[in-house]
Amino acid sequence: MSANRTIGRRSVIAAAAALAAPSIARGESYPARTVRVVNAYSPGGTADVICRILFGGLSEKLGQTFAVDNKPGAAGTIAAQIVARAPADGYTLLYDATAQSVNPSLFAGKLPYDTRKDLLPIFLSLQTPNTLMRNAQFEAKTIPELIALAKSKPGGIDCATTGVGTVQHVSIELLNQRAGIRINHVPYKEMGAVRNDLFAGRVPLQFGNVPASVALRSAKEVTCMAHTGPRPVEVLPGVPGIAETLPGFETWEWNGVFAPAGTDAGLIQKLNTDMNAVFRQPATAARLAELGALAPANTVEEFAAFREKQIAFFAEMVKAANIRIE
Repeated sequence: MSANRTIGRRSVIAAAAALAAPSIARGESYPARTVRVVNAYSPGGTADVICRILFGGLSEKLGQTFAVDNKPGAAGTIAAQIVARAPADGYTLLYDATAQSVNPSLFAGKLPYDTRKDLLPIFLSLQTPNTLMRNAQFEAKTIPELIALAKSKPGGIDCATTGVGTVQHVSIELLNQRAGIRINHVPYKEMGAVRNDLFAGRVPLQFGNVPASVALRSAKEVTCMAHTGPRPVEVLPGVPGIAETLPGFETWEWNGVFAPAGTDAGLIQKLNTDMNAVFRQPATAARLAELGALAPANTVEEFAAFREKQIAFFAEMVKAANIRIE
């Protein structure tokens, strides 16, 4: 058989295979049925609120239901494992958050999936600084005052978060490292208990995030001392960045959408485009701004690069601070 005939036959076979391929691979009819969105976090929290805004809007835009299925637990690894093992057909997606950055280091060699290989980034739905909240009666009102107080009372100040290995925990350790102090980390299992103790003054400080802090702007019992972003935060006017005292100090809370490995690249690009469009709709953008949920426009490639940078940052911090899950 001649080379030309061989090439011609291969072309026919390739064309036939393309025609036989599912329409989802070409993004022509997706979604043709309900899409399951496995949310790694509990109902009612920041991640759940943003998730439902995003997928509610996407359901309207695409005319099919994106059903949120909350599967919290084990620092997000339960939900991540479900999606990592799901068919790569676009009908099972993961809504995850900052824990995905730290888990490769925190559970080194113990995860039942490979974060980088098994979970493909689609869209970065939230990138917001962390915040340091203080009980209004706590004597230090600013970061310089806090550093001076902590130096005068080594190990004598507590700061709460919602768990070991969270970005808020890392924020405490980074503050300790950069300022040369030792503030104690007090992990709680859920936000309600943290807030009760912060309001009552049983714990003087708490690291949270911008959306959670915006909701407390009118509270007299607590104030926002500082945030961890590099620039002023519009919804927290007058609140300084820790970087104003410790240049370069920066930590982020983030949320994002992922697909199982093997999902068609064209479909991932389509979802990214549609999700960006949902968040640019005036009513949705206004709602996100009201919540203090910063949602920058982003490409698949930009989100992948951001995740890689965050994984590297947390790996360094987990090692430096000897953070471990007991």
